[in-house]
Amino acid sequence: MDQAIISILIGAISLIIGVVAGRFIFAKNTKKQIEDAENQAQTILKEAELRAETVKKEKQLEAKERFVQLKAEHDKEILEKNRKIGDIENRIKQKEISINQKEAAIEKQVKENEAIKENLNRQIELVNHKRTELEKHQEEHIRRLEKIAGLSAEEAKSQLIESLKQEAHSQALALQQEIIEEAKQKANKEARKIVIQSIQRTAAEQTIENTVTVFNLETDEIKGQIIGREGRNIRAIEAATGVDLIVDDTPEAIILSSFDPLRREIARLSLQRLVADGRIHPARIEEVVEKTRRQLEEQVMEIGERTVIEMGIHGLHKELIRIVGKMRFRSSYGQNLLMHSRETANLCGIMAAELGMNPKLAKRAGLLHDIGKVPDEETELSHALLGAKLAEKYGENPAVVNAIGAHHDEMEMLYVISPIIQACDAISGARPGARREIMQQYLQRIKDLENLALAYQGVEKAYAIQAGRELRVIVEADKVTDVDSDKLSFEIAQKIQTEMTYPGQIKVTVIREKRAVNVAR
Repeated sequence: MDQAIISILIGAISLIIGVVAGRFIFAKNTKKQIEDAENQAQTILKEAELRAETVKKEKQLEAKERFVQLKAEHDKEILEKNRKIGDIENRIKQKEISINQKEAAIEKQVKENEAIKENLNRQIELVNHKRTELEKHQEEHIRRLEKIAGLSAEEAKSQLIESLKQEAHSQALALQQEIIEEAKQKANKEARKIVIQSIQRTAAEQTIENTVTVFNLETDEIKGQIIGREGRNIRAIEAATGVDLIVDDTPEAIILSSFDPLRREIARLSLQRLVADGRIHPARIEEVVEKTRRQLEEQVMEIGERTVIEMGIHGLHKELIRIVGKMRFRSSYGQNLLMHSRETANLCGIMAAELGMNPKLAKRAGLLHDIGKVPDEETELSHALLGAKLAEKYGENPAVVNAIGAHHDEMEMLYVISPIIQACDAISGARPGARREIMQQYLQRIKDLENLALAYQGVEKAYAIQAGRELRVIVEADKVTDVDSDKLSFEIAQKIQTEMTYPGQIKVTVIREKRAVNVAR
């Protein structure tokens, strides 16, 4: 028991000693840590003070540098402003000097003008005095001349004026004739060059269009099927197409007669399909004709679109494209209208390019110049005016509208391309083989041409030559002067242009010849 108590006491004492020793050691370590912390704090404070001092010095240096920079810029601006002010002051001084010099010059000029004015007044007074004396002497001289000549001054003046007028008139006519001849030579030379170049660069085929189409048959037996019982089939075809069918003794052929080539084409294609099908009766005829008409309308659009693409014309209204396609089935004096329009367009493009103008615009107007010949409905307007109206309706260029309306002089030519279209239209229609006329109509036109010239006073004979392209007029030399010949040629040409219808153009030549014949015996 005593041993256990002793052990407990020893353990307690050891514990107390351990605790005391631990507290002593902890206090010692804590004190050391505090000292270390204080030393570290002191070190940080010293470093912070050094860093702050460094930053302070850097900022002070930066502030000084910025101040120096701003001061330099300020000084520079002040110097620049002072320089500008100095320049302005110098200019003002120079202007003041210039103004002073001008004022002095003006004052000097005013003084000189006053002196000149005074001198001029004196001269005017002197001239008036001399004029008065001269008028007195002239009146005296005129009285003496009147007394000697037996004529008054007014009568002499009238005779002199009349004499001078006749002389001036003769000289003016001679000069006018000379200028006209020179201009004609130059113009004809240049025009001939351009026209020849245009024609040589355009290749065109000869075309002949008829008012009838021959539909060939394999055998004559098919004629009976086409005619039908009591002629009902042929009547149905004629009623549906508007074309006359002539069935005569011509072997293996039926003649389709109509002045409208489009109708003839519809009738030909319809007959071709009916014969190939073999079923020919009124209901089938109407069905085939209607189907053919629709397909031909599509073909017309296709022809028009292909034409404008080949000609390089863009932006054309669809209705105008359809009209261009319909030209393929129209003719003018036997010349296919589409071929004529294409040829005219090519000529216009070439001629416009030669003249330094817009060839695309000229080609467009050339292609559309005869669109008035294929109207969808009857109208009282001429084809030129109708074509201009259609072109304007579908938004064409005003120059194109004017060229279409003026290519037969039915409108005033307002644009430069208008006479080009007129000339190329005449070239296309007048070339050999392009057109044909019925012989009776041709002879009547030639006769009317000669009679028109013979109706003028002083015309002795008139001959239409070169197939009506030229009219030779022979006048009586005693009744018609050279001046009257020029006037007569112009008047006949104007009358032909306004009263007659003809393809191309007609040259009017007036011949005045005086012959003196004597016989030596």
